[in-house]
Order: sequence, then C-alpha cells, then structure tokens
Amino acid sequence: MSEEQTDIAPEPEAAEDDAYALDPKTIASIVYAVDVSDRDKLVELLDPLHPADIADLIEQLNAFDRMRLIRLYGAEFDGDILTELDEGIREEVIGILNPKVLADAVRDLDSDDVVDLLEDLEEPQKEAILEVLDDPDRIAVQQSLTYPEYSAGRLMQREVVMAPEHWNVGEAIDFLRNSDDLPDQFYHVILVDPRLKPVGKVALGKLMGSRREVLLNSITDESFHVIPVSRYEGDVAYAFNQYHLISAPVVDETERLVGVITIDDAMAVLEEENEEDILRLAGVGEESSLSDSVIATTRQRFPWLAVNLVTAVLASLVIAQFENAIAQLTALAVLMPIVASMGGNAGTQSLTVAVRALATRDLTGSNALRVIRREVVVGLVNGAAFALIMGIVGLLWFGSAQLGGVIAAAMVINLVVAGLAGIGIPIVLEKLGVDPALASGAFVTTVTDVVGFFAFLGLAVIVLL
Repeated sequence: MSEEQTDIAPEPEAAEDDAYALDPKTIASIVYAVDVSDRDKLVELLDPLHPADIADLIEQLNAFDRMRLIRLYGAEFDGDILTELDEGIREEVIGILNPKVLADAVRDLDSDDVVDLLEDLEEPQKEAILEVLDDPDRIAVQQSLTYPEYSAGRLMQREVVMAPEHWNVGEAIDFLRNSDDLPDQFYHVILVDPRLKPVGKVALGKLMGSRREVLLNSITDESFHVIPVSRYEGDVAYAFNQYHLISAPVVDETERLVGVITIDDAMAVLEEENEEDILRLAGVGEESSLSDSVIATTRQRFPWLAVNLVTAVLASLVIAQFENAIAQLTALAVLMPIVASMGGNAGTQSLTVAVRALATRDLTGSNALRVIRREVVVGLVNGAAFALIMGIVGLLWFGSAQLGGVIAAAMVINLVVAGLAGIGIPIVLEKLGVDPALASGAFVTTVTDVVGFFAFLGLAVIVLL
C-alpha cells in the first residue's frame, strides 16, 4: 500500500462544520476591495457567490461598510439578493440602491418575490418599485397585494404554465418551445377546462418522457390539490408537507386559475413559522433578528420580561407565606430553588413537545388524552427517580431523613404537575384561540414555581415543624 493510500483522511464532522459558511479570507478580501474602492476586484469576488451568500455577507457588515459595498457593486446587484435579505436589512438596502439599479434588479424577479419585497416597505419605497415594473407585471403584483396578508394570494406567483385539457404531449411541447415568457422555474403544466378551471397537472418529467401523441389528461399526477386564493399560508405549507407537493394551482372565488404556489415558497413559510414559534417561546418577539437596533430589541423583549416579573412576584408571595418556617430552618432556603428549577425544566420539555406537535397538527383532540397521560406518567417516573436522589442528598447534606423525604415528595409532585401543565396549557390556549407558543411559557413557569414552592414549604411545615 502506497503512502498516499495510508494518509489519514480528515474527520467528516470537522470537514463539514463550516461547509456552507463564507470563507473568512474571502470576506476579508471583499472588505479590502471595498476599502480601496476596487470595483473590478469586488465583482470578481462576488460573482461566484450565490445570492444567499451575498445576502449573508451584507447582513454581517456594519451599516457603513454595507452602504459602501452596495454603492460600489452598483449595476451588478441582483434582485435575488434582495429576496434573501433579512427584512430589516432589506429596507435599508433598497434605500441605498440607485433607482435604476433597483429597477433592473426588481424587474427580473417573479411576481411572488416582488410581492414579498413590497409587503414590508413604506409607501414611498413601494410606489418607487411599482413604477419600474412593466404594466402587466405591475397589475399582477397590485392584484396580489389586494389579497389578505398571509394568504395563498400573497404567496403565489402569477406566472403559470397551463394548457387545455384536450391537448396531447406534442402540442404542449411545441407550445413551451415557442413561448417567450415562461417562468425561470416551473415543475408542472396545469391543465384547464374552457372556463380556466384547473382539472389536473402534468409533471415535466412525464411530459418529456411520453410520446407526442399521448393525451395530457392520461398522464396527470395522481395527487392533485387546488388551493383557494384566500387559504391561510400556514395551511398551504402544511398541505405541501403532508402530501409531498411540488407545486399546486391557486384559484379565485369562481374557481378560475389565478396563480401557482411552488415548494420553495411553501417551505419558506414552514421555516418562518418554526422560527416564530422558537422566538415566541423564548419571549423575544416573533420577528427578532441580529440586525435589529437596540431600541427595537428592547421593545420586543420588555413586555415578556415584565410578564416574567409578575410570575416571579407570584412565586415570592407563596414563599412569603412560609417566612417563619424558612427562618427556623435555613435548609429550606437552600433546597427550595432545586424543586422549582426541576419543575420549570420538566415543564419546558413538555411545553416544547406540545407546541411543536400542535403546529404540525400531530396533537389533536383524538390523541390529546393519551399524550397528556403519557406526560403525567413520564413526570411521575422522573419525579420518583430524582426524588430518590434528592432524598439521599437531603440526608447526607443536612443529616435529616425527614428533610430528605420532604424534598423527595415535593419533587414528585412538581414534576407530575410540570408534565401536566406543559402539555395541557398549550392545548387549552389553542382551544381558546390564543397562540400556544406566545403565552404558554409564562403560564407553565408560574404553575411550576408556585406548585414547587408550595409543595416543598407546605410539606416542610407539616413534617418538620
């Protein structure tokens, strides 16, 4: 065996840690090109990068360097970069771009991407972008903006490839080859009847793999779902994920074809909803990002810190009821945070599972009782295990078997309640029409703190004093 063959290859994990991250040397070279105003070098460095990578780079720069890069890059700025930018940075970048560069960048985007750009802009910037669009594109975008926010109408693209249901493969292929305005990417040809009502869809793979004389309606996909224009985008994303859709036609109130939604847009909605749930659970606002200003970040976090303060006060009121007991036995003050902390962590575990299951619709009325029962049993088992541990700790640390028994019993009670609260509170809130991710955390924390302190201190008074 040769030396080359005996060389040890790098660990896959180490090699892949930063597989898709921007190379620090590349970033340094780009910043240097901006510093010395070397436009040719900047274009040379940015040209091989994907728009998403360029967007990441722009977001990482400070405001001053960001402005210099955008102005130096000039006419090379691609509209796809705008679609990849964080919303807070995107508005800033649009304000920096030369109007002509912005016009050229936006003009090449699909209608759904233009709608996504316009949704969060101020009216003057919105009007400026609409003015640069060709008349048909402007009308299509303005019509999409009339649909409710977070609806399929806002999510869809107006560029649709459709064909009469009676065509054969040859007619469809000839039509596609002779068409001058096909979308850059599409996955199906939508079949429509004379009233423009979608009746089926043909995948491009089947179209290209069939003989010319084969009728289109004989090779349609078995899975065919039509989406109403007013359907909530979260439901649309769920349908794509549930039924493994690649694209789906969108119809108006009269069932006429008005657009199409593709998998990339549906998956973007799923990603956004997952991010929002995580941010809400943490109490930092559903639109927090690293690009937010100090004032914006403070404004987002302050209300939830205030809610946590209220819950802390409630827990303190419980402790205050046992002030004399704590004064007589200082070991209670040492041990009671353990009970509350364990209950809080157990509640958060159940809460996270419940919120995610509700979002994916895995937790429903038909299995709610079974899931609640499981979480209570899990809390009981974990509580018993940690009760044994803390009972021994109480005995060895403070030399009191009774104290060990008290903290053990309190641990069991609080972990069972934590499991019940973590799964039950999100279910109840959803039934009441309240977003479980938004409000569950505060309720679960309050329950576990209050129950933990009350159980531990109450049992201590009964048993030890």
